[in-house]
Amino acid sequence: MNKPVETSQLSELVSKYSPILAEVKKRIVITVSVFVLATLAGFIFYEDIIRFLISALSLNGINIVFTSPFQFINLAFNTGLATGLVVVMPLLIFQILYFLKPALKLKEFKMVVRFLPFSVLLFLVGFGFGAGIMKWQIDIFLARATSLGIGNVLDISNLLSVVLLTSVLMGIGFQFPIILLILIRLGIVKHEQLAKKRKWVYLVSFVITLFLPPDSILADILLAMPFILSFEATLVINRIIERKKK
Repeated sequence: MNKPVETSQLSELVSKYSPILAEVKKRIVITVSVFVLATLAGFIFYEDIIRFLISALSLNGINIVFTSPFQFINLAFNTGLATGLVVVMPLLIFQILYFLKPALKLKEFKMVVRFLPFSVLLFLVGFGFGAGIMKWQIDIFLARATSLGIGNVLDISNLLSVVLLTSVLMGIGFQFPIILLILIRLGIVKHEQLAKKRKWVYLVSFVITLFLPPDSILADILLAMPFILSFEATLVINRIIERKKK
C-alpha cells in the first residue's frame, strides 16, 4: 500500500524540481564550456602570455631558466588554467546571481545586480594586487642578490606558477566585501554580529594568507591587509546605507 504513495510523492518531487535541475545543468554546462575554451586558449598562446608576464614583472635580463626538458608543459598548463579562471570568474558570478533570482524578491535582486560590476572590478583589482606583491618580492630578491654580489637563477615555471596562483586567489579573495555586504543587506547576517566578531575576521585573514604561495611574513601581512580593510569598509558602507534609509 505504501509503495504507490511513495512513487507518487517521488514523481511529484521530480516534476517540481526538474526545471530547477535543468536550469542548473544548463548554467553549469555554459560555465564549464567557457572555462575549457579559455583554458585551451591560454594553453595554446601561453608563450605570448609568458612574454607579457616577463615584461610586466621586469624579468628581462635576469637569468630565468627551465630546469627540466618537460617543464614547459607544466608552465603551459598552469598558464591555461589561470587564464580560464580569470575569464570564467565574472561569468560564474553572473550565473550564480541569476540562479538565485527566483529565491529573491525583485527589490533584493536589483540590489544584488547593482553589486555585480563592483564584483568584477574587485576581482581585477585583487588579481593586480597579488601580482604587484609578487613583483615587489622579486624586486627585493634581486636587489639583495645584486648588493651581495650573488648570482641569481630563477626557475621560470615555478616563479610564474606562483605569481599566477597568488594573483588569481587574491582576485577571488577580493570578493569577500561584496559577499559580506550582500548578506548584510539581505538580512542573513546582522551588522552587530559581524562587528562583535572583528577579532576572528582579523585572525582568519592572516591564517588564509599563510597558505598563499609567498613565504615571507611581510608579504603575508600585506596580503592580509586588504581583507581586514575591506571588512571594516563593508561595515562603514552598510552603516551609511542604513542612515540614508532612516
